Amino acid sequence: MSALTLTDRLRGALWGLFVGDALAMPAHWYYDIAALQRDYGTIRDYQAPKEHHPNSIMTRASTGRAGRGDQAGDVIGGVILKGKKAFWGRPHQHYHHGLRAGDNTLNLLCVRVLIRAINAAGHYAPADFLRDYIAFMTAPESHNDTYAESYHRDFFARYAQGLPPERCAGVEGHDTASIGGLVGLPPVLFATLDQGDAAVIHTALLTHLRLTHRSVTLERYAVALGELLMHVLQEPANRLGPLACVTAERLGFPATAVVERSLRNRSSDLDVIGKMLSPACYIDQSFPAVLYLAARYADDIEAALIANANGGGDNCHRGAVLGAILGAGVGFPAIPERWIQGLQARAELETEIETFIKRVGEANPLPRPG
Repeated sequence: MSALTLTDRLRGALWGLFVGDALAMPAHWYYDIAALQRDYGTIRDYQAPKEHHPNSIMTRASTGRAGRGDQAGDVIGGVILKGKKAFWGRPHQHYHHGLRAGDNTLNLLCVRVLIRAINAAGHYAPADFLRDYIAFMTAPESHNDTYAESYHRDFFARYAQGLPPERCAGVEGHDTASIGGLVGLPPVLFATLDQGDAAVIHTALLTHLRLTHRSVTLERYAVALGELLMHVLQEPANRLGPLACVTAERLGFPATAVVERSLRNRSSDLDVIGKMLSPACYIDQSFPAVLYLAARYADDIEAALIANANGGGDNCHRGAVLGAILGAGVGFPAIPERWIQGLQARAELETEIETFIKRVGEANPLPRPG
């Protein structure tokens, strides 16, 4: 692992985003672990979502704005997710109705929009992403997912009112500071490595985050993720665990002691994610959960992503961030080949990722984390 190149790490991080999400997708937002195991067994490979989701609360989600509310609004169905509104009113409808085994969820499809925009321009440009994001989200049949997080609904409620795209990110709500907001940050970081300055990279990360998420709380975790990824790209693979623990401890979670106790007692990860930490999306719980898994399984991306998928909750977005961190640490060769080949969009992803890799290249300098 000490011989890993920057290209190995970037390729691992980018594929890790999509693998971690797709593996977890069928059990996304399951909070009843017994039901998860009944429906899917122990998830080790891609599975299609079942129609019935025992913990689905789509019927309580507003179709006209962020958060919960009635379903009189037509942001869902009229502006985005055209043809999908009827599913939101069905009790226990799976959030990802329409997806197949190995498909990615909407937030990761938006990461692909970002990567393609960077590839086309040759650099990260916020206006390019916004243009392509709006085109993708508003086009009929651009994807097969059924659910959109609050931030998408808030953005397009404001867009439908005629606000310019750069002002469409909604005000902070109860679920704005969620881990789904972090999944698009690794490509932004990688695309700005050639700037050679950690401060410039941090600015790019926050600029991108603020396009869709206005949350001071979330920004703290965005910076922490950026600093961790910059460290991971520079350090030997065997340093990933300690780096994840240091990051967690700076954020207030005693990861070193928790990981040591878990390993010593051979305890279940559910004793941490589900008891010590909520499996839900809220960033103060979900990001420490990612760091715990990254530290416990620092040299085994397969075990880490399996543990994450079977933990339920917001496992898709945790899995994407975890996959990026571990992929950067252990490199592309460590990702099981069956997971790469099993992605429904494998061929398209390979083209997009390889184009991106050629742009950032091995010659770019790595900035010292600041």
